[in-house]
Amino acid sequence: MAELNFHHLRYFHTVAHEGNLTRAAERLNVSQSAVSTQIRQLEDRLGQPLFERRGRTLFLTEAGRIALDHADAIFAVGEELLNTLGERPSSRLQVLRVGSLATLSRNFQIGFLQPLLGRDDVEVVIRSGALGDLLQNLEAHRLDVVLANIAPPRDAATPWISHAIAEQPVSLIGTPERIGANDAFEDLLAREPLILPTVESSIRSGIDALFDRLRIRPRIAAEVDDMAMIRLLAREGAGLAIVPPIVVKDELESGRLVEADRFPQLSETFYAVTLARRFPNPLLRDVI
Repeated sequence: MAELNFHHLRYFHTVAHEGNLTRAAERLNVSQSAVSTQIRQLEDRLGQPLFERRGRTLFLTEAGRIALDHADAIFAVGEELLNTLGERPSSRLQVLRVGSLATLSRNFQIGFLQPLLGRDDVEVVIRSGALGDLLQNLEAHRLDVVLANIAPPRDAATPWISHAIAEQPVSLIGTPERIGANDAFEDLLAREPLILPTVESSIRSGIDALFDRLRIRPRIAAEVDDMAMIRLLAREGAGLAIVPPIVVKDELESGRLVEADRFPQLSETFYAVTLARRFPNPLLRDVI
């Protein structure tokens, strides 16, 4: 079997990071046609296309993303050799790229990543954003997994794999002053101002249905799509928050907030969304 040509790999590495043949050729101080030839030879050797062209822009294929991760590691090892013999500190890292819905509970995200935290050989890259943007980055191999509390629609064109990794109850939570000592659950809902998730939330329809069954017209202090903001508003006593307890885990443990009661038959499911990959990131096995 022919050995890998590291000269070809260096050209690929440069093009992948520059995202453009012209800039890569200028950086390598060679012609653009020479760069193209080297890339084709590497693709022939690997038996996989590494780039796809959309207009004038080059995008990595799934095989290209895997090749880039290995190229980064290979050239990092070379840098490590120079650093080691030159008595300079260095490190080698595996990378997991995580996309997270911007409104998602930070405590949940930390819990998901817990198996990787503190590992010297792992770097976690976290990108927050809207679900549509995150899924586009997942499809373009710029993310390995997307964390969300909504399972995206699945069809033949977008075969998302939604791993249900946690299910949390939903509770009525507030300061001790607002909760009181012996008030009934229904009385609190009817009397106290409420901090609700927005109508786009996966749990809002269940909350509204409960209000309808109990014939309660809630006093809404705020409708918020960001769990971190709901947490802050509850801490400031702006009203009673309807959230999964994990959102305010630290405040519940300290006693700054208390849980009045849990909503019957109401929960929030958290998902880790991936795509079927021929070359999945091995770190996903540790967190899913």
